[in-house]
Order: sequence, then C-alpha cells, then structure tokens
Amino acid sequence: MKAAVLVHAGQFEIREIPKPVVPEDGLVLEVLACGICGSDLRRWREGPAPGSGDVIPGHEIAGRVISVGSRVQKYNPGDRLAVAPDVHCGQCYFCERGLYNLCDDMHLIGISPGYPGGFAEQMVLTGEVLNQGIVHRIPDEVSFQEAAFAEPLSSVLAAHAKANTNLEDTVLIMGAGPIGCLHIVIAKARGARVILSEPHDTRREWAKSFDPDLVLNPLQDNVVSQVRQFTGNLGADIVICANPIAETQKQAVEAVRKGGRVVLFGGLSKADPMTTLNANLIHYGEINVVGAFSYHPSYHQQALEIIRRGLVPVDKLITHTFPLEQINEAFSMASQGEALKVMIQNQFPRKENL
Repeated sequence: MKAAVLVHAGQFEIREIPKPVVPEDGLVLEVLACGICGSDLRRWREGPAPGSGDVIPGHEIAGRVISVGSRVQKYNPGDRLAVAPDVHCGQCYFCERGLYNLCDDMHLIGISPGYPGGFAEQMVLTGEVLNQGIVHRIPDEVSFQEAAFAEPLSSVLAAHAKANTNLEDTVLIMGAGPIGCLHIVIAKARGARVILSEPHDTRREWAKSFDPDLVLNPLQDNVVSQVRQFTGNLGADIVICANPIAETQKQAVEAVRKGGRVVLFGGLSKADPMTTLNANLIHYGEINVVGAFSYHPSYHQQALEIIRRGLVPVDKLITHTFPLEQINEAFSMASQGEALKVMIQNQFPRKENL
C-alpha cells in the first residue's frame, strides 16, 4: 500500500509499504479522508525530529473498517469511523479526573513515534487507540471528508465552552485560516457578535462569507482602536488568538475589556515559544488569559452531530482536495495561505462518499 513519509523539511516521499496486519484487539482502517492541520504544516516546515525515524503524519482521519481482530466486538468490517489523534494513558492525575487532553503520558496519532497517521491508504487502530483514544462512528448523513473535519471542529467547540461564549459577547478572532473561520461560525452560532482581524487578503475575503460583523486588516487598521470603537470603548468580551503569532497575543490583552477572556488557541513554534503580555493590564483589569488545547472525547462526537445537522458549512471550509500521491502539492497549497482546509483523499468507491 502507499503511504506518505515525511523525509525532511518540506518534502514527503510516497512509499510502498506492507499492508498492516490486524491486531487481535484492534482493527485495520481504510483511510478515505485526512485533513492537513496547522500543526502538520509546522512539522512539514521543520522536518522530522532527529532520531524519530520514518514519520507518517495525519490526524484528522475518516475511513472504513476493513478487518477486525478476534477480540474486537464493538466494531465490524464496513463500519465508518472518524478518528482524532489523542490517546490518553487513563491512569495519571489528569485522566483520573476526566481531563484527558492534559494527560501526562499522551500519545498522538500521526505525531508520536510508533503511532503512524492517516496519510496512508490504510492504518491500524490498536486496542489502545480503540479503548483510550478518540474514535466515533460517522453518522450516515455525513461524508468522509466532513467526518475528518470533525477533529478541528472539536477543539473549537471546546474552546468556546471554556470561554462561555454567549449572546451578550463580542468576540475578536485573530486569524482567518480554517480554524479562525470555524471560530467565526461557532461564535455566531452561540449568539455573539464577531470581529475578525486577518492580514492576508485572500483569507480575509473568504472569511467574509461566514458573516463576521466587522472585518479588520491589521496591516492597515488599528485593531485595538477599531475594537474599542465597535464596542462603545469597552473592548471585546473575548479575544481568540487563532494563529501561531506572538504579536497577536500581545494585542489581544490590549483589545479585551476589563474582566474579559483571552484564549490562546494557536500554539507558537516550539523553537520560539515566548511571548510578552502587559501584566498591568491583566492585573488591574482582571483579565483572564487561558490556554485551549485539544478537548474531551465527547466534543468529537458532538462535532459529528453538529455536522450531521448542517450547523457548520463544511463545504465552504474545505476549499481544496488532493490525492495522496500529490501530498507535496497539497502541503504547498496549504502553506501559501491561498486555501482554507486542504484534504487528502484516497480513492472513493462511490460518489456519495465524497
């Protein structure tokens, strides 16, 4: 079977590798769609970590079960499954309290060594993944591409639950990539007014189709001044930093109102993770600055149901698809800012599964 191996910075190699053998407590999944995540792009730019060996990335996964092990009773061949990356230990302080996304011994499909991902024609879901990971059946009305999109949607849903976004709020979203646009959709679905700040012309135009109430270009507009003008000089109730840029985190603290919430959603580069925030604004304004990373598994199932009900316009968010053999072109497209969500899709047996 074919698989995409990240061999060095900016370069995948399509290899023929043996088909996986089904484990007794696991199953083999035919991967039919796998999204390119911002974290995938960061690792693509940096290349594989020294000593990591062959890496098959991809963690926004949807596919069909090909075979199941003799000890598996919950799944059957033909089942349609959506898979997210987190595999928690179930034993640490955080897992015992249901905070699985903060697990001290987390493994990530498509990222951690020994956990190959979805940029392949087939992959194994071991018993560990089935029991301690995030795997849900795809509703009949949901396509494979839509189901793969449930993974990034899950993290956005969890972030807005943490921020308690509601109809009294004005939310400033910094960044209009696929995640930023998802934040627009979910913030508006929860009743909030939305301000968007995005420097890239193409992404700013795409974001307008999701109906933000105000769109700003930070290269031309004074974002803090414009936000205060829009909010009667209060500032935004919630600011979501949906990009990996430290400067937006600094600006977020200046644009939020007293007692407001700043959500650091986009992770910074591990090579340069430091940021500078005005501590006096945080202190005297009692501003809450929180991180938002991953999610409880229940949000993944919730995301699939939201997609089934048509509450998120996935067709507008997935702008490009490529076959596995063109994964280098797909990553190049995704990296240029000329696309929202880019999907890798393997061959589909029927059109209705697109």
